Amino acid sequence: MDRRKFIRNTAATSSLLTLGGLSLNSCDSPRNKHITILHTNDVHSHVDAFPNDHADFPGLGGLARRAGLVHSIRQENPNTLLFDAGDIFQGTPYFNFYGGELEFKLMSMLNYDATTIGNHDFDNGIDGLLAQMPYAKFNFLSANYDFSNTVLDGLTKPYKIYEKDGIKVGVYGLGIQLDGLVTKQLYKETVFINPFEVAIDMETKLKEVEKCDLVICLSHLGYEYNLEQKPDDLKLAKKTKHTDLIIGGHTHTFLDKPTVVTNGAGRDILVNQVGCFGVNLGRIDFYFNNETTVADGYTIKV
Repeated sequence: MDRRKFIRNTAATSSLLTLGGLSLNSCDSPRNKHITILHTNDVHSHVDAFPNDHADFPGLGGLARRAGLVHSIRQENPNTLLFDAGDIFQGTPYFNFYGGELEFKLMSMLNYDATTIGNHDFDNGIDGLLAQMPYAKFNFLSANYDFSNTVLDGLTKPYKIYEKDGIKVGVYGLGIQLDGLVTKQLYKETVFINPFEVAIDMETKLKEVEKCDLVICLSHLGYEYNLEQKPDDLKLAKKTKHTDLIIGGHTHTFLDKPTVVTNGAGRDILVNQVGCFGVNLGRIDFYFNNETTVADGYTIKV
């Protein structure tokens, strides 16, 4: 895959960007460090690889292969985080038979750090999702679903901070409007909150209060819609000021490399999504030193 590099100058007196530069948040402490972000989305219970004669994804995917890739990358760089952007459930007989237990157990074996919640993760109802949570050894991040009056109250977090080699990475989650996608009896009293407003609150807290070096959003809003009033990742990127990377899902959008979007503060940030069914693994590498931050993003076929 071709790689595009984005560089910025972090000197306090200037924000000079080279061509194709990515302006990240300012980092105060001296360092020469490397953080790798791996991600999936919309895997939809696809545990096995596709057959070699499959029309769309011949010989691609498979959780065992993904595990091998993730292990290899962690060997290369121990400072690696692994995320998912939702819709873990629904799509193969594994979900029909096990109800999500297998998916969560296998993701836990891969040591996923966190996921957000997609609309299809409610397909067995909010009680069905609750029943499988004990098998998940990773965080469920959801900032704009209010589960206060449901059985999931207290079982999700709006954000989580991870620290790798002294770099603080703040991650928050956003979900799509469930009304119209999911039957009310499945999500029950879950309340959807405007994701744009929540994102501003989350990123501000993570950057200004928690002093995170990187701010990442796990989004299941969808990459892009023609409807102006419908939230999506590209609209979100334009409104945010402190978020550096949006890892998306829902629309099954295949990107070879992240999209660069100018945010509300005039900085370039990254939006990425790697299709569906586990046929791709997204990788974003952030390199830090005293003066510059470099982000190198691309998609790996599984």
